[in-house]
Amino acid sequence: MGKTIIQQARGHGSFSYRVRRNAFRYKLQYARSLVGEGTVVKLFHSAGHSAPLAKIKVGEETFYIPACKGMFEEMKITFDNEVKDGNILQLKNIPVKTFIYDIESRPGDGGMFIKTAGSSATVSRIIGEKIFVLMPSKKEKEFNPNCRAIVGTIAGAGRLDKPLVKAGKNFYIKKARNKLWPRTSAVKMNAIDHPFGSGRGKRIKSKIAKRNAPAGAKVGLIRPSRTGRKKR
Repeated sequence: MGKTIIQQARGHGSFSYRVRRNAFRYKLQYARSLVGEGTVVKLFHSAGHSAPLAKIKVGEETFYIPACKGMFEEMKITFDNEVKDGNILQLKNIPVKTFIYDIESRPGDGGMFIKTAGSSATVSRIIGEKIFVLMPSKKEKEFNPNCRAIVGTIAGAGRLDKPLVKAGKNFYIKKARNKLWPRTSAVKMNAIDHPFGSGRGKRIKSKIAKRNAPAGAKVGLIRPSRTGRKKR
């Protein structure tokens, strides 16, 4: 009799595969209306995020963002046209070659891109109503000029400089974010544990997952454009 594969076990949830909800209690997004001046109330660590977070208070409203390099508590941030590290501005008010992060995908969505420790993007060029940003992947992406972003670079750039030393440390880092680690190649598993298991000499059987299959059952070829032997 077959066994539940690891993707299905994680989706079902158990003591082994359970997300730490406490680690994700801080939702990173901008306030609805950024008017006037904000104050950095607190800088702190979050288990669910690689970068240190900053709690910002604007009037009676508070929100959380990734802290920028050089940010400190009681620091004042503005939302007008002043280009200074930590300020939240619209892309149309940010000059070319400026480092930015936490960029909105659409105006008002609260910030979607560039939230990892030590990362930043650069305003590359402005062509009419189009603003192009050079992402960390070295690819340009087009944004709406009304999208908001934070000026500067995210703090925590030295996160990967220190070696983990022990496998157990990496295990607990991954566990806090419910990441599967260590990853095991499917073809190295037993036949009972995965459709690709055993392989009888590691000859992987080509399996096509159904397009409406749940996430746990999607193993093999996912939405292949073509199948079968290629004819010359």
